[in-house]
Amino acid sequence: MKIWGLCFIGFGNVGQGLARILVREEEKLYHKWGFKFKTLAVVGRTKGACKNPEGISLQALLNRLDRGESIGTDLISPLEAVRLSGVDIVIDVTPTNLTTGEPGLSITRAALNEGKHVISSNKGPVSLAFHELQKLASDKRCEYRFEGTVMSGTPAINLALESMAGCEFYEIQGIVNGTTNYILTRMEEGLEYDVALKEAQDLGYAETNPEGDMDGWDAAVKAQIIANVIMRNTIPLSKVTRKGIAGLSRKNIQAAKSKGAKIKLLAHIQRTSNGISASVAPVELPLSHPLAGVDGATNAITYTTNNIKNVTIIGPGAGREETGQALLSDMLSIVAHEQVLF
Repeated sequence: MKIWGLCFIGFGNVGQGLARILVREEEKLYHKWGFKFKTLAVVGRTKGACKNPEGISLQALLNRLDRGESIGTDLISPLEAVRLSGVDIVIDVTPTNLTTGEPGLSITRAALNEGKHVISSNKGPVSLAFHELQKLASDKRCEYRFEGTVMSGTPAINLALESMAGCEFYEIQGIVNGTTNYILTRMEEGLEYDVALKEAQDLGYAETNPEGDMDGWDAAVKAQIIANVIMRNTIPLSKVTRKGIAGLSRKNIQAAKSKGAKIKLLAHIQRTSNGISASVAPVELPLSHPLAGVDGATNAITYTTNNIKNVTIIGPGAGREETGQALLSDMLSIVAHEQVLF
């Protein structure tokens, strides 16, 4: 029985979410999936690092962090960690940087060059270098997977690529930013934009500086990922038409409601005679539309295909363990694939 060596690069909310699942489900993962693992290295962004060729106790590590202590005092860089002997899967949960992709991009390249699998929730490398990284993974006979970049634990990417294999995708529409969807829902219930935004910040849905969500950047990069990965296109983020919700008022929301519609911030990717188009904008949806009834911080996506027409999946688009589940599903796909090969 193979023991898979894990290396965490980053250990914030998402990394800890995955670690908690691995601790809680370790026995089940072994008996049901044949997945036995040990963690060889954990490198945090601000809280130190640790390594151990015999394996690190994730529960002990989580306990230390709960007490406000550091991960450890080992002097090891992220690039040194991914190159450690025995590491099979590198878990990149570093923060997203849409300008340079760093540090995740260098980490991913280094790991793939070593023939190590990479699973990630980091949108930067996918946005900036998806095709390069996929080719590198193929050349090195390993896998690069990133389910958690679009809808957290709700399987938007793997559903399309695996469960819907053989379908041609004509159009994809999605509510892929839970923060803006929550704000629009509360505005429909009577709040003004500024009040709904403050409530979302108080609940932890929106950042102190919410521009990435409100101006549509988060949804735009997800639309780009969908276009490039699922629609097999090559479109830079700058070519995604983008309009956020900051200019909307309660009056706009109520006007749509009076017409039997709801305003949603919609990522829209479509195959046209001129190629693939991708956009993000507030759109009035009739109540009959499958995405119109998706309220609160929930995400959803509708695929329009040749073989099975319209398919809609709804679920959480954020969360510590929700995104950890996306990482776990990618990990188990890699394990299952290797078991089939060998």
